[in-house]
Amino acid sequence: MTISSNMKINSERLWDSIMEMAQIGPGIAGGNNRQTLTDDDAKGRALFQSWCDAAGLTMGVDQMGTMFARREGTDPDALPVYVGSHLDTQPTGGKYDGVLGVLGGLEIIRQLNDMNVKTRHPIVVVNWTNEEGTRFAPAMVASGVFAGVHTLDWAYDREDADGIKLGDELKRIGWCGEEPVGARKMKAFFELHIEQGPILEKENVDIGVVSHGQGLSWLQLTVTGKESHTGSTPMPMRVNAGLGMAKITQLVDEIAWSHKPDAVGAIGHCDVYPNSRNIIPGKCVFTVDFRHPQKDIIADMESRLRTGAAEICDEIGLGLEIEKVGGFDPVAFDESCVSAVRKAAERLGYSHRDIVSGAGHDACWINRVAPTAMVMCPCVDGLSHNEAEEITPGWAAAGTNVLFHAVVETAEVVE
Repeated sequence: MTISSNMKINSERLWDSIMEMAQIGPGIAGGNNRQTLTDDDAKGRALFQSWCDAAGLTMGVDQMGTMFARREGTDPDALPVYVGSHLDTQPTGGKYDGVLGVLGGLEIIRQLNDMNVKTRHPIVVVNWTNEEGTRFAPAMVASGVFAGVHTLDWAYDREDADGIKLGDELKRIGWCGEEPVGARKMKAFFELHIEQGPILEKENVDIGVVSHGQGLSWLQLTVTGKESHTGSTPMPMRVNAGLGMAKITQLVDEIAWSHKPDAVGAIGHCDVYPNSRNIIPGKCVFTVDFRHPQKDIIADMESRLRTGAAEICDEIGLGLEIEKVGGFDPVAFDESCVSAVRKAAERLGYSHRDIVSGAGHDACWINRVAPTAMVMCPCVDGLSHNEAEEITPGWAAAGTNVLFHAVVETAEVVE
């Protein structure tokens, strides 16, 4: 059954919920620092559960701590429709990245309750653990275990900068469930997210219909030179690891530009040793992030980096080690789910365009085990992973209304 175009969510309630969640783990510049499996993450989870309880949902928690809040359907044998994202943030994160998707899913349930509308399929709102990967690398760990990309033991052994293991922290904050990870079967999964890029705002488009997700490759490079005094070491006698990193940084930029307009590349994390004002760096460890929606182009960028970095290091006399520390193949989302999102935007009269997600999301892993699609709304200046991240209440409402229609139509309204 197609639902009526006048069926919309309560936008004020949604916005108020987002602002209330933002009070937990506040940042220092207006955003949030609610990193995964911290005490503030536990508080955010508890608030979300309290809202789910009030909405009459039953909560399940798996061994990765992922939360599944279920609204029953009229058919006990029908596969559930899942919707959600994540509540954890970057250390200097915004109030909307991930949170909009989780609380938008909750708002769907609240609005169905208000209208006393039943669906044949159950609807389950999800909060995936450790999507950001900033404390425990890599990103999207729990959804990766759910999809069979990672093993549970491997995920539990991930360590943060202090050597604390993910599995230990999951138990410490009290959110290690007993449900086997990946045991659930889905009719479909939908994720709402801010774009984290500038396209929708620049083109004044309300809704991004996400057709594909970019592939990603993370390569960690260790460049080794010789520490020596910056003032007394003649230029011809220097073996400067910092210079090697600088030249490789330029190489990364050139490689990405060569595959414009869709390729991107940058060095996002680096450690320089000994990191002293008057010592030429003896070692630099840094991570290269390449992304593109085509697998063969990612492979080309990797290959050219390996060849070019080796030439740079040979010229300077540096040692070089390259290790692949993360990545996933490009994603093509389910055509029927993508169509449901597109039709919802058209039904509601929102401007929309197909878009490729430049960031990784839990939906990228779940697409391996269930039909999946994403909805995106604009964000100011395309800024994300920054405390200045901002969206408007109208953008949040439009994205959630499209999510509402796509999810509820897939879950089949019962007359």
